[in-house]
Amino acid sequence: MELDIEFLKQIAINVFDTVNPLLGTKEAAKKTKRGAGGDLSMKIDLIAEKVIIDSLENANVNLLLISEELGEKYIGHEDKAKKDQETLIVDPLDGSNNAARGVPYCSVSIAYAIGTQIKDIIRAIVLDLNTKDIYWAERGKGAYLNDSEIQISNLDITEKCFFELNLPMNNLMENLQRLSPLIRKFYRIRILGSTALTLCHIAKGSMEAFINLRQSNRLVDVAAGMLILKEAGGKIFSIDGNEIDHELSINSKFPFIACNPKLETFLKDEFA
Repeated sequence: MELDIEFLKQIAINVFDTVNPLLGTKEAAKKTKRGAGGDLSMKIDLIAEKVIIDSLENANVNLLLISEELGEKYIGHEDKAKKDQETLIVDPLDGSNNAARGVPYCSVSIAYAIGTQIKDIIRAIVLDLNTKDIYWAERGKGAYLNDSEIQISNLDITEKCFFELNLPMNNLMENLQRLSPLIRKFYRIRILGSTALTLCHIAKGSMEAFINLRQSNRLVDVAAGMLILKEAGGKIFSIDGNEIDHELSINSKFPFIACNPKLETFLKDEFA
């Protein structure tokens, strides 16, 4: 049974209804165990993930679930899920530290694929867990914020471009020195803390680029945002300028650059 976009939206809304009242509370911030994605999970992460699992099990679906906390788990009949190659890639709470501390920038990210590669993702949802705004896309049908179609901005590097910069902390100063000529060409830097939501802000034209050089960046963080960005006319590529098409796996991790088309050549030249 192929999952339609309305079903995926409802899963995200279910997460919102449960998680939103917990944002910024001590209960949300309680440390639990280290998740499959590598980070120490908080109670609010596990609550969000349980909502997704319960929603899928109640709907009697058969698929492979790839989630930041549990890793990979077959929901329903494993043999049928393997045959149909249906996969749901989720970050139940992207921006957990923001959520736990009451910073209003976090989301639930849900991507649906039929196949085993990133290119096989056909539907995507990112829901803002503070505002309940839903960004969504279906392959070949455009990208939307709630009921309105969205598109990337058309600003180039000579104009007032905003970008997010996410660097590994272990060699932060070295990277900042290396990137300083590039950084000076942008108007403003933002460091916001929810990868999925930032990709959506580029998709709707609120920002122009996202440079994420962290090798530990996970597939679950970007799977939904990538499709939404592409359907809005945006670009996303590896730091060597190539297309990103990794295997759908909890172990898939990669840095990336996302931007509007006006900045694509400029950014590829900067990193070439």
